[in-house]
Amino acid sequence: MNRDLGTVDADDARHALHQGTAVVLPNPAPLTYVVAATDPQAVNAAKGRPLPQAVALWAHDPATLAALDDTLDLTPHAVALARRLLTEERVTLLLPLRPAARPPSWLSPAAQDGWTLLFGARWTPLLPVLADHPILYVSSANRTGHPPAASAAEATAMFPPTVPVLGCASLTGTDPAPAEPPRAATTTLRLHPDGRLELHRHGAQNRPYPDAHHYLDHLRSSLATSAPRT
Repeated sequence: MNRDLGTVDADDARHALHQGTAVVLPNPAPLTYVVAATDPQAVNAAKGRPLPQAVALWAHDPATLAALDDTLDLTPHAVALARRLLTEERVTLLLPLRPAARPPSWLSPAAQDGWTLLFGARWTPLLPVLADHPILYVSSANRTGHPPAASAAEATAMFPPTVPVLGCASLTGTDPAPAEPPRAATTTLRLHPDGRLELHRHGAQNRPYPDAHHYLDHLRSSLATSAPRT
């Protein structure tokens, strides 16, 4: 543990996740930190909000995402679009569930009113910390009533000592550059059964665009003209 900053290293973060503890984890710019755990109630407890509140499923493991194919009320083309939005754009996605489907039990904390909430960022330096946990629950790294933490220092000041914080420097060897753009929580999109995209909540990805229309047009154009990343 870095006693000066109040942060832990990658090994400590892995150990905490194995213990069922909620851990604050970094994302690449322009995204803020998140809080994750194998137990959804641990995520909510860390945030200081009601334990039964819905959280997002962190679909960082391709097999976890593939396990939902028969559960989602989406065409194969829309499923492929969802995967690209999650992994390439690093947005959070609301996806429709088939009315007659029987979702896996581990999806229920991230499902509500016929929709499921998925977060899919796969930041390479962080993947070894997540690898042992294909099922993780996640939310923005903030206590109720506060904005999401944009740095390890903000996270350690906001969360109690019982919630470990893994800083960017522990993974990359350097702290974020002072001149980098301001960070924000991920943009949330809703993908409808007919493939229509809708901006559900403003965030980091759509911030550079004047309005939702321009951002969604950018996504359609970008995903239509670029090949999927492997």
